[in-house]
Amino acid sequence: MKAVQYTEIGAEPVVVEIPTPSPGPGEVLLKVTAAGLCHSDIFVMDLPADGYVYGLPLTLGHEGVGTVAELGAGVADLAVGDAVAVYGPWGCGSCHQCSRGRENYCARATGLGITPPGLGSPGSMAEYMIVDSARHLVPIGDLDPVAAAPLTDAGLTPYHAINRVLPLLGPGSTAVVVGVGGLGHVGIQILRAITAARIVAVDLDEDRLELARTVGADVAIRSDASAAAAIRELTGGEGATVVFDFVGAQSTIDMAQEAVAIDGHISIVGIHAGAHAKVGFFLVPFGASVVTPYWGSRTELMEVIALARAGKLDIHTETFTLDQGPEAYRRLREGSILGRGVVVPG
Repeated sequence: MKAVQYTEIGAEPVVVEIPTPSPGPGEVLLKVTAAGLCHSDIFVMDLPADGYVYGLPLTLGHEGVGTVAELGAGVADLAVGDAVAVYGPWGCGSCHQCSRGRENYCARATGLGITPPGLGSPGSMAEYMIVDSARHLVPIGDLDPVAAAPLTDAGLTPYHAINRVLPLLGPGSTAVVVGVGGLGHVGIQILRAITAARIVAVDLDEDRLELARTVGADVAIRSDASAAAAIRELTGGEGATVVFDFVGAQSTIDMAQEAVAIDGHISIVGIHAGAHAKVGFFLVPFGASVVTPYWGSRTELMEVIALARAGKLDIHTETFTLDQGPEAYRRLREGSILGRGVVVPG
């Protein structure tokens, strides 16, 4: 089968031919129908040799949907042909967090050598992939695979970040979304669907600001040195109730700290090497919290899929073939994909 793999530190990914895997006991073989590209993949491929821990060669892709092609021994409650999404942050399945469906916060996974698809285990950027357990598959019904694949990260991650601070986002609140990319444009729609907050989008690119307005932002402003002051002006000097930073660069983290209100909240979702928040008295407003949420729970993925099936989410995508996978990653790196890039095998 064909797969897009990262094979050499510092090199671009390549398309290779590898054997089609067979499922072992408890495993499921999926025929991949769509796989999303993510900036996390770029972060991984930019790591130096002494910081890279994901193994080589690595089949990329931690956003995946497909149809069940074969069941390993002992797998129940699934049938060949079922359309499913892959829940990516695999955990041990038995610790306190995993028992609550919060495998994204499993404390035992690293020690047990359990890694997510595309981030240590073979990922979805291939014609077929192995899923380690049926519990990591969520039915998608008749959802379009291209729109469904990004839900597993670009939908789940902002949903989790928003869900954990939902009580803050009532009438009169202001939510700022920094970065209207693959995650940010979905985050705006989730905020619109499940909160009463006024939504302010911040980005450098005018096309992305226009996308933000299209998908539900009340205000869209340019990300520059005046952005924090503009947010404070919009809020009568109080600042943002919550800032969701889907970029995670030092400049956007600094802006979030300048823009957040007293007793507000900053959620740093984007990943940039070396960027960090400066937390302490007089560095953030009194009472303000800063968190780095990771992915989301299995239950939250089910809820995101339910939102999509109810027509509440409009995922903007650009599609590529597997052979175009390396080019898609080049486009992602240069920032020329509007919304989410999705590879469609076959």
